Amino acid sequence: MTTAGDIMHRGAQWIPAHETLDRAAQLMRELNVGALPISDADERLCGILTDRDIVVGCVAMGHDPAEVTAGEMARGTPRWIDANADISEVLQEMKEHQIRRLPVIDDKRLVGMISEADLTRHLSEEQLAGWAESVSARTTPSPH
Repeated sequence: MTTAGDIMHRGAQWIPAHETLDRAAQLMRELNVGALPISDADERLCGILTDRDIVVGCVAMGHDPAEVTAGEMARGTPRWIDANADISEVLQEMKEHQIRRLPVIDDKRLVGMISEADLTRHLSEEQLAGWAESVSARTTPSPH
């Protein structure tokens, strides 16, 4: 059985909710990623911040990324998957919520992220086509 832990990108890092978006952008550049999970003061997942969120939700709105925090951008209920979850559960979670990035949690700690790139390396062509079709069929754009 292939699990979320088998296919995830290890070494994902949180951005604390109190950090500013300019710091988040710097961290994304350093890590070469387009999304960061947002953690609250107790290191619990409270959202996901994407590079698109920073541009569209802050810069394009005329706000200063040095003044807006990651926590202010966190909206909705963040989705995640347990590291021991089967790949079919990963696909279902991503399809059902039409998301492209999924934090992986083990023992209440962030241990990795699953992205489209991770899926392309580990799924059959048939699985990948079904996933891509369902995620791309969304009716309203989602930053995640």
